[in-house]
Amino acid sequence: MPDLKQTVAEFGWPRVIIFLFLVALFVLAPFVGVRLDDSLTNVLNRFGQNAVFVLAMVPMIQSGCGLNFGLSLGIIAGLLGGILSGQLGLAGAAGFFGAIALASPFAVLLGLGYGKLLNKVKGEEMTIAMYVGFASVMFMCIMWLVLPFSNPTMIWGYGGKGLRTTISVEKFYRGVLNNFLMIKAGEHLRIPTGTLLFDALCAYLMWGFLKTRTGTAVTAVGSNPDYARASGLSVDRMRTVSVVISTFLGAVGILVYQQSYGFMQLYGAPLQMPFAAVAAILIGGASVNKASMLNVILGTFLFQGLLTMTPSVINAALQTDMSEVVRLIVSNGIIVYALTRKTRVAK
Repeated sequence: MPDLKQTVAEFGWPRVIIFLFLVALFVLAPFVGVRLDDSLTNVLNRFGQNAVFVLAMVPMIQSGCGLNFGLSLGIIAGLLGGILSGQLGLAGAAGFFGAIALASPFAVLLGLGYGKLLNKVKGEEMTIAMYVGFASVMFMCIMWLVLPFSNPTMIWGYGGKGLRTTISVEKFYRGVLNNFLMIKAGEHLRIPTGTLLFDALCAYLMWGFLKTRTGTAVTAVGSNPDYARASGLSVDRMRTVSVVISTFLGAVGILVYQQSYGFMQLYGAPLQMPFAAVAAILIGGASVNKASMLNVILGTFLFQGLLTMTPSVINAALQTDMSEVVRLIVSNGIIVYALTRKTRVAK
């Protein structure tokens, strides 16, 4: 029993409670008419869609820059890459990986500027990051209307100007990862193998990076900047490296999300995405200066599992559609818990 108590203590009671609640939802699902195979498919799809976003939190946490509330910059870079790919008529794997290639310069440039800004405001990174994220999304609301794109599947119809609020990627790269090596079991269970493998590859590359000399330097800067500086490391440079990587992963993350979800969502859509990623990484067990691949996997599964299962079970039990209300309560409640937990750790 002492070993069990120690394991629970290390895992954390909040995560134990959330995990048990999620298990209870899966157990209750068949009794209220919710198919388990459908539910598992939805959970795995949402996990695959969002895992790279949560992974993008790791480099900035490790470098001491805190939680990346400015992830919207990376998302904007990814959206630009996706739109340029569509404008050029790229499709399938060429469209998806072409979008990553086209998004990369934007991600690097935005990451460099973002990193230099955060180096000027040490100690207030998360506040400034939130402002930068919101301001960038609002700025792009204007740019989506004035940028000279002309692909008829993306601009407003009947001679309109500007990009649509929601753009289908059906003809571009929808399902390019989800459908790769997809496992089908029965009529409803679908495992998006390609997306999960891509997520695993990104996580492996991040894990490998943290083991390199530069990655070790990034972690050292986050753990003890004074010691790192005395050892000859450039604190500002390592912090900027971490911000650029995080911004790039944000760009990749939105493209992974799009190919699975089936649409590009512009204008105000990216506003809330950083909050969900922050909540997931903290619920997964990360602190404000330390995060691991296990935190990413666990946090993404718990967060997305609850967002998927809670509305389904409650809707079926009450015989009414409360999806949006329940989704808001669950997601915002988890985010409040996560941010509260972060504050306690920071004291």
